Amino acid sequence: MRESKELKVKYIVEDLEELCCVPGSDWVDLRAAEDLSLKAGEFRLIPLGIAVALPEGYEAHVVPRSSTFKNYGLLQANSMGVVDGSYRGDGDQWRWPAYATRDVCIPKNTRLCQFRIVENQPPLVFTRVERLEGPDRGGFGSTGR
Repeated sequence: MRESKELKVKYIVEDLEELCCVPGSDWVDLRAAEDLSLKAGEFRLIPLGIAVALPEGYEAHVVPRSSTFKNYGLLQANSMGVVDGSYRGDGDQWRWPAYATRDVCIPKNTRLCQFRIVENQPPLVFTRVERLEGPDRGGFGSTGR
């Protein structure tokens, strides 16, 4: 079994359901911190009602839940959000950048997105070479032909 990591969570909004790990999943659901109404074509940074101190050497990746577009017509405007470990103060509320494709009302505590924590990338060294040793796979978009 893997070692647990502590995440210190400040709940900025009253009556927000607390974070929890879903059995069998590495992802943790995040919820709308207020009742919202968005019009088609509107962009909004949706408040998630929490600030988190991630463990040293970790970052959080935030993506939509698989049902978010089907149920609410919302797209995550930046494809995937990254919360780095330095974003950890009392006022550093997590928000979700959403673009509405249709008019929608979202009640407080609606699960819209999810996150997982990932270890930071190790330091990299880039070496220029004339040739790579691996076999060619046929270039971008060639898999499955």
